[in-house]
Amino acid sequence: MKTFNYKNQELLCDGVPVAQLAQQYGTPLYVYSEQALTDAYHHYSKSFKQTNPLICYAVKANGNLSILKHFAALGSGFDIVSGGELERVLAANGKAQKTIFSGVGKTHEEIAFALEQNILCFNVESINELDRIQQVALQKGIKAPISLRINPDVDAQTHPYISTGLKENKFGIAYKDALNAYLYAQTLSQLNIIGIDCHIGSQLLQVEPLIEAFNRLILLIDKLSEHGIHLHHIDMGGGLGIPYHHQETKPDIEKYAQAIESTITHKNLQLILEPGRSLVGNAGILLTQIEFIKKTEDKNFIIVDAAMNDLMRPSLYQAFHEIIPVIDNKEVPPITADIVGPICESGDFLGKDRTLSVQEQDYLAIKSAGAYASSMASNYNTRPKAAEVLITKNNQARLIRKRETLFQLLENEQTCL
Repeated sequence: MKTFNYKNQELLCDGVPVAQLAQQYGTPLYVYSEQALTDAYHHYSKSFKQTNPLICYAVKANGNLSILKHFAALGSGFDIVSGGELERVLAANGKAQKTIFSGVGKTHEEIAFALEQNILCFNVESINELDRIQQVALQKGIKAPISLRINPDVDAQTHPYISTGLKENKFGIAYKDALNAYLYAQTLSQLNIIGIDCHIGSQLLQVEPLIEAFNRLILLIDKLSEHGIHLHHIDMGGGLGIPYHHQETKPDIEKYAQAIESTITHKNLQLILEPGRSLVGNAGILLTQIEFIKKTEDKNFIIVDAAMNDLMRPSLYQAFHEIIPVIDNKEVPPITADIVGPICESGDFLGKDRTLSVQEQDYLAIKSAGAYASSMASNYNTRPKAAEVLITKNNQARLIRKRETLFQLLENEQTCL
């Protein structure tokens, strides 16, 4: 059964009427499918069955504790970029020993906490960070497992804000400097070099850039071996995208697996993958209600109660999300309009020039909102964060995040006398 589909003109999520959820929990509302999460995870494990990779879900895509707990139960590891995300993983019964710590700005406190929890590996992004991990590990009397994130200078052919593998990006160590960086790491007493890592960008719909990056890393692994540095794993990061538009196609994960698995097996390397968006993106929608339909001489606007603080991607990346009515009422005359929120910014839009048969007070579903929606949400304009609901495999709706209250927003602030 398709996760989101119409039955008798009414949108369902795994058989549960979406309008009913909006009425019960209010809007804006994030709705996720547990079955879709499971299917996406198993797609990876089945595609790469020859190498049995460690799949480390990228927490930044959606860090809700129930979602993390679900992936942990499936056997997933985790990719984190902050000490706070490590706290989330532990709170969701995730294993620190299956957790990779990425990110360019790890603090002393975050490194110390991760060492105390016995994480699997630090993905190191600079020489400065090597020195900092050495210092903290020395103070703790612990050997720190590390991998260097190498920037292979491969064009991911994606939006410039989410491209991370070019030499001008802030991430990683330049390919030409990689050997010297590893040789330097080898001199530091408290570091245990166990891997190599790369992540070239997000929302990749073609696998060829990933295969090119992999081949460049294999050449470097061979060179490291010649210098007595033998690695345990190769971490290819994440980045595979999802179809946000019906004209887009899913990336060919099977093709990606076939291109790299024989080499990994031959080199006796553990494969690590860090998918995020491709596991949760199309498992979620954002529900919103139409407040007003505003018609002007030059433009029509459908003003809804969700906004850029609930879904930042259209404003930040000019990203496309399909927007559909919850009740497909073809008797209503269609209108072409921008879907906008109530925030006082011209950039507060969720969709441009969409043609919909809707009227005021109708509900809309913004698709592909499982990734980088709730996790990037803010309280701009003093807007409480939306509630989140998970439809379980038994077709039951579970509230997995309560709607934030205005009291919660204000309780940590103090007025100066």
